[in-house]
Amino acid sequence: MDPKDLKRILDALKDADVSEFNLETPEYKVHVKRGAQIVQIAAPAPIVMAAPVAPMQALPATQAAPATEAAPPAPPAEKPVVAGHQVKAPIVGTFYRSSSPDAAAFVQVGDKVESGQVLCIIEAMKLMNEIESDKAGTVREILVSNAQPVEYGQALFVIE
Repeated sequence: MDPKDLKRILDALKDADVSEFNLETPEYKVHVKRGAQIVQIAAPAPIVMAAPVAPMQALPATQAAPATEAAPPAPPAEKPVVAGHQVKAPIVGTFYRSSSPDAAAFVQVGDKVESGQVLCIIEAMKLMNEIESDKAGTVREILVSNAQPVEYGQALFVIE
């Protein structure tokens, strides 16, 4: 296919109210899809079965058990979350604060945001999904680092 033909098709689709277009010939296939698509994949939780435990024998009262077991380590201290409205991840993917590595972040802590304003991008299956604020207010905290994987329902921002 001549690149000029492809450009003409794309220009025509840009002006039309078409969200998806397929064209197949013996020489090539063209598939164009406009707009961001949110894909959610749900998998059942794995079933974990405990290994059978051998019965323990009681030790005589005069014999003490060896003190070789150490106390389990304390869980890491969680960072306190600032009170306010949490914007949560609608999908699983990779969190990005800007549209490209050299671009400025969509929002910073302290920025005022409007409902519908883009806060970040989550990449899922090579699709870049813009995540918008569902509330107007001030960004009080950004809970995720750039290029970090996020889970469905994970808090991303705190807006007050």
